[in-house]
Amino acid sequence: MKTTKDHIAEAKRNWQAHGWPDAAEGMATVVSVIRAAQLLSAEAERILSPFGISFSRYELLALLMFSRSGALPMTKASTRLQVPPASVTHMVSRLEKDGLVKRTPDPHDGRGTLVGITDQGIALVNAATPELNEFFENFGLDATNRDALFRLCSQVRHTYGDPVED
Repeated sequence: MKTTKDHIAEAKRNWQAHGWPDAAEGMATVVSVIRAAQLLSAEAERILSPFGISFSRYELLALLMFSRSGALPMTKASTRLQVPPASVTHMVSRLEKDGLVKRTPDPHDGRGTLVGITDQGIALVNAATPELNEFFENFGLDATNRDALFRLCSQVRHTYGDPVED
């Protein structure tokens, strides 16, 4: 949906005009970050669409592929992806139907379940990753600005309780 008007700048002006000038800059910044996240997310989804997978499912497959054994307890996958366990269960169900992961009982936890990536899942990650890497390297910011944006986002994440490395 292309538009020729900057609605965020207009909202900032309205914020100022309605007596909230001290919050206007912050509002515009937060809304801009949210909009940028929507745009980046949509582009990642577009890139992965030909592979028949969503970005969240790709992230789970990549996480499994990067693990030492190619498998993780479902609870650990939930923690590392920072999504609720129910979301991981749903993703695993879809990926399992597509033959990209398999579930097995966790030998270290009688009640737990491991989710492991299959050879087909590894092949998909290996095929999709170069496309995503091109996007990650060229999404509209040079290296200096990418680094600055990462640092700023890390500050915000830290403010709201995310663990952030120094």
